[in-house]
Amino acid sequence: MMNDKKILYSGMQATGNLTLGNYLGALKNWVSLNEEYECFWGVMDLHSLTVRQVPAEFRKRARNLLVLYIAAGLDPKKNCIYFQSHVSAHAELSWLLSCFTYMGELNRMTQFKDKAAKHADNINAGLFTYPVLMAADILLYQADYVPIGKDQKQHLEITRDIAERFNSIYGDVFKIPEPYFGKSGAKIMSLQDPSKKMSKSDENVNGSIYLMDDPDTIVRKCKRAVTDSDSEVRYSEDKPGVSNLLEIYSACTGKSIAESEKEFAGVGYGDFKMGVAEAVISVLKPLQDEYERLLKEKEYIDSLIKENDEKASYFANKTLRKVKKKLGLTEMPR
Repeated sequence: MMNDKKILYSGMQATGNLTLGNYLGALKNWVSLNEEYECFWGVMDLHSLTVRQVPAEFRKRARNLLVLYIAAGLDPKKNCIYFQSHVSAHAELSWLLSCFTYMGELNRMTQFKDKAAKHADNINAGLFTYPVLMAADILLYQADYVPIGKDQKQHLEITRDIAERFNSIYGDVFKIPEPYFGKSGAKIMSLQDPSKKMSKSDENVNGSIYLMDDPDTIVRKCKRAVTDSDSEVRYSEDKPGVSNLLEIYSACTGKSIAESEKEFAGVGYGDFKMGVAEAVISVLKPLQDEYERLLKEKEYIDSLIKENDEKASYFANKTLRKVKKKLGLTEMPR
């Protein structure tokens, strides 16, 4: 049974390896949200299909992402953690909503232009209609809030436009979702190019710390992180590399930037980078240990997947039935 909490919806794609940026910027902050909200966290595997995947690898990666959600502290009994592809209502509502979405709106989506430039040999219709599936994801669960970053602002705007258009014709079917601006996660930039966000698709592996990197790899990447010719550990716009490392250290230790600066006052960059590496390791080691433990609990994870998929399907199909009825689609005789 749904309680009277507001509904919050988000998810991550089942592609690439999650980075420290994904964890400190989003996943870590999701953990306590279930106290205040009814949370749905999707493994967004349908979205991943706009890029060609190696099936066996993709299947494994998607399951591993769900296990990682749980290892990071998302309680599968208090949150609904499910596979997008296991709830057919996502694809079904996406088609229905595409009939209420205009080509001009999709043409304006900057993410389509960016992705089309990256995958020029595979500019498929799914890449173009991606925002409609994203709208279906959110609207199916009557979400009140969606945590978003700058790059997803447009997606939420088009979701709201589609929902309002549908509601203006058929009455209050969909809740109009609002952006969620809670405690902002740390903004972690690339270790090699601090003008760019740390990304799981970065071609330079030294730019990102991945959640499953071992301690030696983390130390090596931190040592190679770009800084500057100065030697002062100070948070400043003209010191993007050092500022990024301070941001990482503060997020991992819970200390303020000012406290971190004070701690490394008079310390050389070599020791500073080592301190950052140790802080990262202390955060990732317990997560990695729990992840490895859960991977071995196949039956337990299977039971959680089944339970959460059923819960997600229940709420999604409730909305879908309402939409189909409003549209005048013929009901299947019982």
